[in-house]
Amino acid sequence: MVTEARRPPLPLLRNRPSFTTVGGLTLVALLIVWLIVNLVKTPSDFAEIFLIGLTTGCIYALVALGYTLVYGILQLINFAHGDVFMLGAMMSATVAASVFGLTSGQSGVVVWLAVFGTLIIAMAFCGTLNATIEFVAYRPLRNAPRLAPLITAIGVSFILQNVGLAWKGPNYIEVVDVLPKSQVFDIGGVTYTWNKLIVVLITVPVLILLVWLVERTRQGKAMRATAQDMDASAMMGINVNRTISFTFLIAGALAGAAGLLYALYVTNVRYDQGFQLGLIAFTAAVLGGVGNLPGAVLGAICIGLIQAFNEGLTWHAPGSDWTQSIVFAILILILVFRPEGLLGERTPEGG
Repeated sequence: MVTEARRPPLPLLRNRPSFTTVGGLTLVALLIVWLIVNLVKTPSDFAEIFLIGLTTGCIYALVALGYTLVYGILQLINFAHGDVFMLGAMMSATVAASVFGLTSGQSGVVVWLAVFGTLIIAMAFCGTLNATIEFVAYRPLRNAPRLAPLITAIGVSFILQNVGLAWKGPNYIEVVDVLPKSQVFDIGGVTYTWNKLIVVLITVPVLILLVWLVERTRQGKAMRATAQDMDASAMMGINVNRTISFTFLIAGALAGAAGLLYALYVTNVRYDQGFQLGLIAFTAAVLGGVGNLPGAVLGAICIGLIQAFNEGLTWHAPGSDWTQSIVFAILILILVFRPEGLLGERTPEGG
């Protein structure tokens, strides 16, 4: 019997980094060097811009949380979510001025009670609007091909934009300026004011409460079960339709809270701002890991810092005209290098 000569084992192939990986790491390295140079040149300006970016990121986070909640349940990118936020900002501006009679520069306990009342109304309005959109536009298409509800979401977005246009017109509307601008601290020329800190103080408890709701409550358990398998959840006695409506209600309420904070912080709002900010918040959700609540906040803060650094730093910063291009370039890089996001988990796709 002739035996076949044993072949020598093949040498182990080393995993060589691809060209795209090397390019991505190079871009990150250049970004870090650019930030370090700006920090060394103008440390006080750098710190102040960092705090502005943190505040902006917290507003983005409230919108991004709504995106990630809905996607976690339905695997649906609700492009109308940003326009729900826009209508919430318009509602907040109207209620604050017309219902509670707030005027710019006003202060005192009455102002905070009025702001709290406006917050409740804006959250209830946007939550109800978002749940209604789900019932009318998305629920009939739940078993349709995935492209159908996506196109529907874009259509609803344009409808809500036109509602805002018909309601307030094409120009910016002024919002009462009542948030205090007194200093919280002043260290080495770096000042931080109360109107920025208030945004952070609202976002952090909202995130903690939302994580507790999803992880520790019976309704949150139903949300997680529905996200994993709707049919099995229904067989176990979970009301799937009610759970999905509740998710849209919470997501809309978050958009309403973000709308109030944005209106009071920026002090103006326009009908098309929801679409623009919604895309930025969606990018933040993808960056952090869509479907991951802490990831959405982390991604939003990163986007807020990138925007602030680009528009505020003086040494070789591209400038505000490039902000949207940079944000969407980041979105493309994420989808190429790490589509699951910073805190997301890579899961195998079913065949």
